[in-house]
Amino acid sequence: MGPRLGLWTTTLVATAGTLLAAIADHRVFGPLIGRMARRHAGGWPERLLRRFPFATIALSGLTPLPFFPFKALAFTTGCPAGKYTTAVAARCLPRYALLAWLGATVQVPTWIMVALFALLMVPSLRMVWWPRAAS
Repeated sequence: MGPRLGLWTTTLVATAGTLLAAIADHRVFGPLIGRMARRHAGGWPERLLRRFPFATIALSGLTPLPFFPFKALAFTTGCPAGKYTTAVAARCLPRYALLAWLGATVQVPTWIMVALFALLMVPSLRMVWWPRAAS
């Protein structure tokens, strides 16, 4: 969408969608994970998130690690919804801006995209054409 809508429109729309998902996660999964985590004692990651919640969540976007451990830690420490949502925005906005910029500047030929799609379909087609026998 970057070349069609522009860099900032694409970035802001993607960030808005991520923020809506973050709000829903905080409302739905926050209480559930918080109740489950009360039984377990936390280590240094939990202490770090309690001390620097915004920085920990925002800087997690610079790591190659998946976001769900940071999200679960935020819910276990009782991070407020406003602070959590703001940190998610600070984490995602630069990444989405970079992806939109790359999408607008790097032109991938159609035949490469078709070849990659076909390559990624191989595992799915294997399951359709050669199903496993029931045990």
